[in-house]
Amino acid sequence: MILRSNCLRASSRNVSILLPDFLVPALSSASTSRLFSSTPRCTSRIGSAPLSLPQGVDIRFLEVPARRRQDVTMTELPKTVEIIGPLGKMSVQLPPYMSLDHDKETRKASLRILDREQRKQREMWGTTRAYLNNHILGVSEGHTAILRLVGVGYRATVEPSAVSVQPEYPGQLFVSLKVGYSHPIELGVPLGMKASTPQPTRILLEGVEKEVVNQFAAKIRKWRVPEPYKGKGIFVNGETIKLKAKKIK
Repeated sequence: MILRSNCLRASSRNVSILLPDFLVPALSSASTSRLFSSTPRCTSRIGSAPLSLPQGVDIRFLEVPARRRQDVTMTELPKTVEIIGPLGKMSVQLPPYMSLDHDKETRKASLRILDREQRKQREMWGTTRAYLNNHILGVSEGHTAILRLVGVGYRATVEPSAVSVQPEYPGQLFVSLKVGYSHPIELGVPLGMKASTPQPTRILLEGVEKEVVNQFAAKIRKWRVPEPYKGKGIFVNGETIKLKAKKIK
């Protein structure tokens, strides 16, 4: 391997060296073959997978007015797709090189891009399709996150008011944590989310937008990150941790 790397480095600098005859075929094909991997390239099929629309969920395209800049009309404008369901509505902005085909009879929607040879379009293809699928599930079923408080005396409650935090909107609820600090930790529930405590050591978060639910769950978890020696902390959903042996001096 060291000989091959040295030979390839020398050939890239256009330096002529003398090699044995049995090494010439191997080194000549090394520049064209893929190194350190024997598996073929496999492209993702997430972007081309069709989207299924449950009953009660509809897709609507919002028209964006053409903007003018220096007396030139911009024809390639991003498209806005609005997803309406029984739990609310959300919108996604599609890039100009993407289009969404909606079949109302089969209740299917498929996302397409203009040029599959463009790397940026392929990368955003699957990402945008994942956003659409999350929003469809959000407005139809909703997203949830369950947090488990593991530790002696760890408790959580949902309060209508807080002492250390000011409300951001009328009627905001606050999650109060007792996780070993000298004072309770108070966190305001974001707008459009629901928080409840079915048990003193359980927190249930519900919301339409998956990103907001997971972000608020991570914000709560930050106050007691699970530690590997006693297994104490705040665990999100099915999170587990491998315990380590105690340090003995």
